[in-house]
Amino acid sequence: MARENLRNIVGKYNNSDKTLLELNDEEIEKALGFTTTVAGRIMPTLTGLLMIGREDVLAKAVPTSEAALQVLVGTDVKVNLTYKGSLLRTIEDIAHAIKPWNPVTEVSLGLFTSPVETFNGRAIREALVNAFGHRDYSMLGRVRVLIDDMGLTISNPGGFIEGISIDNLLTADPHGRNPCLMDALKRVGLAERTGRGIDRIYEGSLLVGKPLPDYSESGPTSVNLFIARSEPDQEFIRLIAEESEKRSAPLPLQTLLVLDALKRQRRATIEVLSRTVDVRKSQLVQVVELLVESGLVEAVGSAAHREYRLSSKVYKRSGQIKEYVRQADIDSIRYPELIMRLARKQGQVSKRDVAELLHVGPDTAYYEIRKLVKSGDLLAAKRGPDAYYVPCV
Repeated sequence: MARENLRNIVGKYNNSDKTLLELNDEEIEKALGFTTTVAGRIMPTLTGLLMIGREDVLAKAVPTSEAALQVLVGTDVKVNLTYKGSLLRTIEDIAHAIKPWNPVTEVSLGLFTSPVETFNGRAIREALVNAFGHRDYSMLGRVRVLIDDMGLTISNPGGFIEGISIDNLLTADPHGRNPCLMDALKRVGLAERTGRGIDRIYEGSLLVGKPLPDYSESGPTSVNLFIARSEPDQEFIRLIAEESEKRSAPLPLQTLLVLDALKRQRRATIEVLSRTVDVRKSQLVQVVELLVESGLVEAVGSAAHREYRLSSKVYKRSGQIKEYVRQADIDSIRYPELIMRLARKQGQVSKRDVAELLHVGPDTAYYEIRKLVKSGDLLAAKRGPDAYYVPCV
């Protein structure tokens, strides 16, 4: 195993586990699980070999530890590099090699500007750590990083471990295939200490209004992360910055996920959101109601079938007030048509029918029926608690 100066390495990355800096190199190796004692001899562990092993030793002992970086512009190969060294060096080298291919857009935030990378640097580092930390080292293949015209792909051999899928990446309890290795990466300071590095990967896209990270190409033998190349949503960035300043705290990931879902879907019920947003349902209800209180989201309809949409304030900020008007006024246009279609098919219609059809409360249902009665489209055939109406034509 390489006798690198571990105190310098730990000091470079580590921001929390200061106790490591009080140890010498040999003690640090033991504390991080880099070595074990066998028959009185100190021997390197797999974690130790991967983290600080020499290239020649890794080639013999763990040949699957290799990684590759490719950059394609069209069909032209601009970068084609292979990495065979320790993870500490490889992760740093890949992150550094990506920088020239990761241009920055300046976003104006009032009197200041903020640089927004094409691919969030923090997300890239977390994704690299996950790829190396969770890969299956018993399988042939290597961690592969590809940048092309479509975006950034990071893939590693070995599918998701038991209990993890693309549907619960953000809510599953953090656990991994190589717990000792991931613990070492956390304690050194390369990985998120909470075990929620995946949150940082999603945050990197959500904070700038870009498409969500895509794991859909993952399977039993590999995990594939794709981050699309796209322009930042500058108005969305300003909105998030202002809301964070108002709260004196960054917006939680769950809040960002709901805002992103409503931005894409236009309007949705809690049931729909629970199927499309990786947030526990009990927490989702609370997040949505807090967004309604803050004025970022509006609720439409009765409690049983309430739908949510981004507020006029959000649409106005992004210069899409026409989109908001279209969303807000679509009900008044569609309701009469839907009611009359149901009345003709059934031969009659009641207040309860209309409430169930439109997902609205009884008062709103009665109001819509009365408008059709006044316009001569419906006729009251029976009054009282069991009142119903028939089409005039």
